[in-house]
Amino acid sequence: MRKLETCLSPELIHLYDLKDKTVVMVDIFRASSTMVTALSSGVESIIPVEDLEICRSFKDKGWLIAGERNGKKAEGFDLGNSPLAYLNGKYKGCKIAMTTTNGTKALVLAKEYAKEILIGSFLNLNATAKYLKAQENDVLILCAGWKGKYNIEDALFAGALSLGLNFHHDCDATMAMETLYQTAENNLLSFLKKASHAKRLQNHQLEKDIDFCLARNQFDTLVKLQGDQLKLGFV
Repeated sequence: MRKLETCLSPELIHLYDLKDKTVVMVDIFRASSTMVTALSSGVESIIPVEDLEICRSFKDKGWLIAGERNGKKAEGFDLGNSPLAYLNGKYKGCKIAMTTTNGTKALVLAKEYAKEILIGSFLNLNATAKYLKAQENDVLILCAGWKGKYNIEDALFAGALSLGLNFHHDCDATMAMETLYQTAENNLLSFLKKASHAKRLQNHQLEKDIDFCLARNQFDTLVKLQGDQLKLGFV
């Protein structure tokens, strides 16, 4: 029987055995939501990198560069970290190099050890669950958090995905996240009004991003790491 665990911060990833597991990286506000939206809207591929300067170097290779730090677009970058920027199909066929405060760091940490890495968001929740049900790997949900700290929006996704999968688990974090999601699932936006990262985005007038990132099942798409690049997979 397949098992599921939840890692609530990248700072705790050393406590988990990632070998032969499918890791679902989630950063609801906003990296994973942006990645899913971009690729679902026609972007060809995304290469996630940790460092701003390394990301900038892709500009000379003909890539668009997307950079975000502390909720704001990094200076000199083509794009920040808003999923809404990709909805009009403006970047269809483009390749994007992306670096964010939390999500790309978590992804880079996981890729060294995991058998497979998926990108999870509320936007493609059902498609991600459908794919995982058809596979044989155990699953680890990796919450990107905020600079190593626990983030409630990522935890809510973990609970939602676990409930959708109904895999065996004896993971206390997963059990707690399921209960949290069941408490909040009928009004995620209201529940998250006082969440720390929601407040950061509100301070930057990004309320529309918050609303969009909490919309469930807008895309019937799977996003997975293939080599060093994120691309659409098959459900």
